[in-house]
Amino acid sequence: MSLAEDHSTPVSGDTFLADMDSAVSALDTLLAKAKRTLRVRVIENGRISGRLLEVEQRAAHGLAWLATYVESLRELSAYSARLADEGRFGAIEERLARIGMAEYLAQVFGGIPMNQTEFVRLSDLGLTAEDAAAARTEAVDRLIAEGSTPEIRAELVALIREARGAATIGDPGLDETLEAIRNEMRRFCDAEVLPHAHEWHLQNAYIPMPVIEQMAELGVFGLTIPEEFGGLGLGKESMCVVSEELSRAYIGVGSLGTRSEIAAELILCGGTPEQKAAWLPRIASGEILPTAVFTEPNTGSDLASLKTRAVRDDDVYRISGNKTWITHPVRADLMTLLARTDPDEPGYRGLSMFLAEKPRGDDANPFPADGMSGGEIEVLGYRGMKEYEIAFDGFEVKANNLLGGAEGQGFKQLMQTFEGARIQTAARAVGVAQSALEIGLQYAEDRIQFGKPLVAFPRVADKIALMAVEVLFARQLTYFSARQKDLGKRCDLEAGMAKLLGARVAWAAADNALQIHGGNGFALEYAISRVLCDARILNIFEGAAEIQAQVIARRLLEDVPA
Repeated sequence: MSLAEDHSTPVSGDTFLADMDSAVSALDTLLAKAKRTLRVRVIENGRISGRLLEVEQRAAHGLAWLATYVESLRELSAYSARLADEGRFGAIEERLARIGMAEYLAQVFGGIPMNQTEFVRLSDLGLTAEDAAAARTEAVDRLIAEGSTPEIRAELVALIREARGAATIGDPGLDETLEAIRNEMRRFCDAEVLPHAHEWHLQNAYIPMPVIEQMAELGVFGLTIPEEFGGLGLGKESMCVVSEELSRAYIGVGSLGTRSEIAAELILCGGTPEQKAAWLPRIASGEILPTAVFTEPNTGSDLASLKTRAVRDDDVYRISGNKTWITHPVRADLMTLLARTDPDEPGYRGLSMFLAEKPRGDDANPFPADGMSGGEIEVLGYRGMKEYEIAFDGFEVKANNLLGGAEGQGFKQLMQTFEGARIQTAARAVGVAQSALEIGLQYAEDRIQFGKPLVAFPRVADKIALMAVEVLFARQLTYFSARQKDLGKRCDLEAGMAKLLGARVAWAAADNALQIHGGNGFALEYAISRVLCDARILNIFEGAAEIQAQVIARRLLEDVPA
């Protein structure tokens, strides 16, 4: 009998599931106390003060991380219960859940890593030892004590080694349709992307157009576009599955899909009927490749300070200003471009969004358009599309390409896409983390030291086990936020948490996988060197981790009754 068969029935499964649910309830009470305590410290004249929130930034960001952990544990508990009800909670899933509950609960009470050197502790949030003790229920203590033992971690790695070749480590909890989509994307990636991704990275080469054309045939660019506009009409959860699989193969390929997703959502949410009819079918088919042109030098996340101007001149707008960190602009046909149409309106109110057409360029002539020039930004990773800074000098955009046909709506229109954009980034992070896990595991199996494979050594095996656990956490939180979006519910909080956690998990997984490689991991010829570079950007774009934590904290505190 195999080890997997021997442990196919979880030990004390009902008690474990009940303990998980009980532990989450205890943490809910702890989180509520933390929110009330911090809110008192940031209230001024009856309102949350931006000044005081900045003074209390460490505590505020710590609150965001605590809430993210509580939500992650809740989703792990819900995932486990759902799979148990369906008879799918097997040996691997049970051990992943046991280790995950133990590790994250222990971190809640001992210190949550916001990054490699900054840990938030309950005392930072104004919670007392008595508050912490009240939350350390018998169920919590039992989960911590019994969950992440050396024996359970060793069992998990043995099961993982037996199950090599499975699409993921552990059942991802998808229905048959989404699982079929995952398998189709994985077949495509294994055949057309993975064998070439590292070469594309090393050469800083564009993803070949035939690959992009195959993605279009698979429906990647029209995944969530309604059928009436030529798309597949699927939900955000399907987008997560596709983005994850594509990014597992190469983040550049995964991110190509999100270019179209962002543009399509902007048009769907804010476009006129004519704009929807003109652009969405061509985006869905892959005929048009879009890019987002939002960021400016010295502004970063501070979009209210954008200076690029759009001045109306009869039936066109003339765009002047500088943009930076623009992904895949050379081969793009359409720019969703944010510019200031009213210089007298401060902050966000004077911003408008444009659907700016441009001809495709190439390396020899990147921007063959009047009033547009730019230069490439050389980057460590996240290649395959190329990053550019762009200067506009009287660049013309047709007046009827003002999104929605009304000025001053640009920031509002962009905000409508933030939930989806952060869910996408979280899904890409899960894919990168999954890639690091697979590469690290393969190397640990193949590399023989002192007469046995590296994976036979406990510290290496523990890295594999904990990487697998964190990938599960990030995946389930991401799927949950996508399901909330598909149900039409506000999910900016959940999406932000998924992005915050996913980015940290991807970086940790890539770092640990490189450590397993030892000196070889530092060699450019090994794929893990690319994955490490790709993982690092996830904690920066679509809202740096610090900005993301600030946004989450403010939302949490706004929801506390006065």
